[in-house]
Amino acid sequence: MGKDYYRILGITKGATDDQIKKAYRKQALKHHPDKNKSKGAEDKFKEISEAYEVLSDKKRRDIYDKFGEEGLKHGTHNGHSGGNTSWSYHGDPNATFESFFGPGQSPFDMFFNMHGGGQNGAGSRMSFNMGEPMDMGDGFGGMNFGQFGNNMGHPGMRGGGMHKKRQQDSAIQHDLKVSLEDIYRGCTKKMKISRKVLNSDKKTTRIEDKVLEIQVKPGWKEGTRITFPKEGDQTASNIPADIVFILKDKPHPVFTREGSNLIFKAKVSLRDALVGTTLQVPTIEGRTIQVPVHDVIKPSTKKRISGEGLPFPKQPTRRGDLIITFDIGFPEHITNSTKEILADCLPRY
Repeated sequence: MGKDYYRILGITKGATDDQIKKAYRKQALKHHPDKNKSKGAEDKFKEISEAYEVLSDKKRRDIYDKFGEEGLKHGTHNGHSGGNTSWSYHGDPNATFESFFGPGQSPFDMFFNMHGGGQNGAGSRMSFNMGEPMDMGDGFGGMNFGQFGNNMGHPGMRGGGMHKKRQQDSAIQHDLKVSLEDIYRGCTKKMKISRKVLNSDKKTTRIEDKVLEIQVKPGWKEGTRITFPKEGDQTASNIPADIVFILKDKPHPVFTREGSNLIFKAKVSLRDALVGTTLQVPTIEGRTIQVPVHDVIKPSTKKRISGEGLPFPKQPTRRGDLIITFDIGFPEHITNSTKEILADCLPRY
């Protein structure tokens, strides 16, 4: 069952464009994470933004009405009058928010400023032709976060006509894949981008390469966003997009992580699980710790080694734990004589 975008915005299927805009404005201001700190508000904000992106676009809305979310996103409407392309949400609700309200001021000022009540509808997207960034190395540094904007009042008047404010292009997002070792130590990543840059005549453009340096701090969590404001394509009519990198963990051959804790799965035989053993447990910095286990190891058993995980992002001198889980190996077959011995030795429960 696909998403019901009409229900998400609180409108009916026959809603007009104006009703869709009003519904989005109401829901977005209500659930914006800057104002709504309740659990789930951020997910709701993203869901509202996706719904608006679909229903405010006539072509997307027509395809959605005929074929639902599946047809819209996976092209299952191919061969029908709806078209032959699929669509996916860009994933940045803040870009949708800024496109609707306009950058520059806080949209929440509307509650304190009673002068001017005009509303800017959702503006058209600027295109951005930057290729995939190239990772040029690694190391250490800070984060920058773009601000949400608003243009809730009437546009300015010039020469007796309406003056349309330039709108910023939607943020461009890229994954930044980092190893757990780099998360443990901190590192510097250098990402090469190509973008359009205005020439001195402020009309024509040229292609220019630029290296963006990202300082990854010890312990940064997956999903951390690093923003480079207005580093997108420059044209005479746009405000360049922000470039946003989103931290992603590279798969590790030994560990997985949960927040600042590292998880290590130890493989033990059924014999060792019953009679005890000493585990040789690796650490993220390359040491090995001997961990004696005397109790019976069950599939649900966990052992915790304090302070052997990743640094806490806000307290890098402190570290999470190394948690040991177990994969118990059972034999595929045992002989009848072995069964008799086990039957005599093992207790009944």
